[in-house]
Amino acid sequence: MEYVINLFSHPYILGSFALVTAFWLSVMMYPAIIHLVRSKNIMDEPGSRSSHLEKIPTLGGVGLFIAFSISIMIIGGISGLIKPEFGNLLVLLAAITILFFLGVKDDLIGLSPKKKLIGQIIAAILVVLLSDIRIHSFGGLFGIEELPYITSILLSTIVFIFIVNAFNLIDGIDGLAGSIAIIASATFAIFFFMNEQYFLLLISLILIGATIGFLRFNLSKINKLFMGDSGSLFIGFLLAYQAMGFLAHQQTGASNFEVSNAPILALAILFFPILDTLRVFIIRILQKRSPFSADRNHIHHRLLELGFSHKRATLLVVIGNVLIISIAFLINSLDINIQLFILVLAAQLIGLFPYFMTLKKGRIEINIPYGRLAD
Repeated sequence: MEYVINLFSHPYILGSFALVTAFWLSVMMYPAIIHLVRSKNIMDEPGSRSSHLEKIPTLGGVGLFIAFSISIMIIGGISGLIKPEFGNLLVLLAAITILFFLGVKDDLIGLSPKKKLIGQIIAAILVVLLSDIRIHSFGGLFGIEELPYITSILLSTIVFIFIVNAFNLIDGIDGLAGSIAIIASATFAIFFFMNEQYFLLLISLILIGATIGFLRFNLSKINKLFMGDSGSLFIGFLLAYQAMGFLAHQQTGASNFEVSNAPILALAILFFPILDTLRVFIIRILQKRSPFSADRNHIHHRLLELGFSHKRATLLVVIGNVLIISIAFLINSLDINIQLFILVLAAQLIGLFPYFMTLKKGRIEINIPYGRLAD
């Protein structure tokens, strides 16, 4: 047993085994899940906001949750990582379990926004207070440095809730939410590896493996299934957890590999869901509607309207997010407020690219309705 523990103390072996195990568990479970969901007719019905014309099995988050939970407990136990991080692991599992069951209930019978919000608040407070995963400083952004403790707690809780819902809102076309989760987790994993933060690295790699397994079916024409709220809520939470963990270690001096623009990098990594949610909220408010009202103003809806397929729309969004992350790396020596301005400007320019593509092919008219320029 000691030999096994020593073997898994090597980061490359630990990381590879974590990713492969989560992927294998995910792939092995989905055929049974799809069969069960179809037999019980637990399907997503096409509607006015749906981008599909036929009924599709939902509850894809069940496989993701089981693959993630089993993988992190087994691999964490074998590697010995559970011992020093046992408390944090229990808190994290408790938080994502709350969100998972909220999502399952919403997928099955529906759940009021109020009840979902209460569950998200409880999950966020658990990790913020008990694991001290929170924003300690703005790093000079807007001239703000260290945050008072109470402000840090409140802001971190709000950010957790915002990211969870932002990720939930982008789960609208095939492959999009899963691809963004993989890109974000892979980027965070690089920093966690360089800083020897192996517990957080394990979270990133296991989530990547499980999500790749899910995409194998989400992108399938024959055995397609949707992630559903059962997956998007807890995965959004895990992305927020990685972002907060990255910021916490960078801002408390616990990092071996420090970056001067940690808040900007964290923002860039999760730029698409954050931008899309803020953009939609602003459009709805300008139209004198509730920011929480449903519509088809999300960026992925606009890309579909421009004639792009689900896969091409997802690819465009992923490329755009990768470009934003790359730009954040390239401009890290500039003033942090200038960096934010450049990122927002770059996002607007990147967002215009799909329109230039369609204009060149003669798909749309030159006059673009208000609200589409931000896409």
